[in-house]
Amino acid sequence: MNDQRAIACSVLRGGTSKGLYFRSEDLPEERSARDRVLLAALGSPDPREIDGMGGAHPLTSKVAVVRRSSRPGTDVDYLFLQVWPDRPEVSDAQNCGNLLAGVGPFALEEGLVDPSGEITEVRIWMENTQSRAVARVHTPGGVVRYGGDAHIDGVPGTHAPIPIEFLDVAGSSCGALLPTGRVRDVVAGHEVTCIDNGMPVVCVRAADLGLSGEESPTEIEARPEVRQRVEALRRACGPLMNLGDVADSTVPKVSLLSSARHGGALSTQTFIPHRVHEAIGVFGAVSVATACVLPGSVAADVAGIAPDPGETTLDIEHPSGYFSVTLEVANGPSGPTVARAALLRTARLLMRGAVYVPDAIWGDR
Repeated sequence: MNDQRAIACSVLRGGTSKGLYFRSEDLPEERSARDRVLLAALGSPDPREIDGMGGAHPLTSKVAVVRRSSRPGTDVDYLFLQVWPDRPEVSDAQNCGNLLAGVGPFALEEGLVDPSGEITEVRIWMENTQSRAVARVHTPGGVVRYGGDAHIDGVPGTHAPIPIEFLDVAGSSCGALLPTGRVRDVVAGHEVTCIDNGMPVVCVRAADLGLSGEESPTEIEARPEVRQRVEALRRACGPLMNLGDVADSTVPKVSLLSSARHGGALSTQTFIPHRVHEAIGVFGAVSVATACVLPGSVAADVAGIAPDPGETTLDIEHPSGYFSVTLEVANGPSGPTVARAALLRTARLLMRGAVYVPDAIWGDR
């Protein structure tokens, strides 16, 4: 008798991340059983994830669970799950805009959405944040096209562009775009802007933590005093952002801001939350870009920009390049507001087949 169970699965690179994509019905319904299966599939907990499909780093130890949606005007529901290489934890506390880029292609490949012309709009409900996105996937001849001339920093080569528009992500985790009710606060002795436009982020100047902004992620991680101060700041901001005790949570992220080096709006180095991102997360970039257009914020001070009403595109620099975020800015009674956010990602199907886990893990017999 075979003591392993095969689970239908695809591996896709979405943006600058990589993960396992599952149809919801192929996983156990009960959460604890599902989490056991996913830990086994990725080989966690083990820093190398040698006995599973995980990539030994938070950016490559991710899962997307997708199902046909019953919501009006929505094609599929997407649940993001972060699997940690170093501990037996599966978290749904945050969203992932990088794996989101692969949801449209996966849904089309799996027949959850029918192609419609040269470009197919896939309307996605993001379960983690209870918000919506629309991804536009190239489907010439009814087939997903992965090749193209779009380049995103952090990914070699060029691929088909996947524009993604976010429809209602402001305050999706914290209840408000500015969860403290202020554009600037002083927390743990640091001036910060706490913001949530798809990802709860604490914006703070890198200089306030003794950094120039030119350090690499490895150099920052090698400085325990910086990591300790960032974590103390993150924990202090958690309750202020309506997130409660965040000691064991993946949010908020802390983004260290400094002047742009390559013509962008500003430069970022982001803790996710204990490692330093080699780039920046999709929703993290959207939140930072949004902070840049709010007068009086720490990000606006660092960026030194004064956007006009209408559509504006900001290049958010990160350790491996930059991330372009397009915002539609409107003048509200209390100052500028962001009516719309959009960005460009790419994705590629890497493997399609089955992942195997020990049959006993499933626990149904």
